[in-house]
Amino acid sequence: MDDHCARLVSALTASPLISPILENFDRIGLPDCWLVAGALAQTVWNRRFGYDPGHGIADIDIVYFDPGDLSERGEARQAARVRALFESVPAWIDVKNQARVHLWYAERFGYGIESYDSVSDAITTFPATATSIGIRPVADGWQWDAPFGFDDLMSATVRPNKTQASREVYENKAERWQTLWPELDVIGWDG
Repeated sequence: MDDHCARLVSALTASPLISPILENFDRIGLPDCWLVAGALAQTVWNRRFGYDPGHGIADIDIVYFDPGDLSERGEARQAARVRALFESVPAWIDVKNQARVHLWYAERFGYGIESYDSVSDAITTFPATATSIGIRPVADGWQWDAPFGFDDLMSATVRPNKTQASREVYENKAERWQTLWPELDVIGWDG
């Protein structure tokens, strides 16, 4: 495991919000399941800047890929089950089936997208490079998916990923993050 990955795992396993999920990840039992995005980066930023481990973490994203059940009801059932598993974690657990994102994306963001082929495909579209990351425990350690690498995450650089997100979505996220973590180096949309 390289230094960046070791630092990420160290921050996550020391977090009272994230570690209970990672320690019991096998209980989630969803296909192609990953812990992803903001809470991972925010945990690293909190450690780097000396904030409380839960500072600024609005939710914890757990995603999976199940093309066999694209129903909203099925996703809601899985989300409720996973939240019940981690009811002692003092943060909202957001559970989403990435196989069905294309079904609701246009209504929420104003433009449609093609369906994803996997969680890995979805991660490549997250709005910032530092949060385009997924991790999960496996039998021999850790598996991660970081299509843009770990440099932006570890250097506290917020850079737009223009693959899918709109300028507005990126700028809203970046503004919130910079308010909570003023030490971040935020790169503008046109930067």
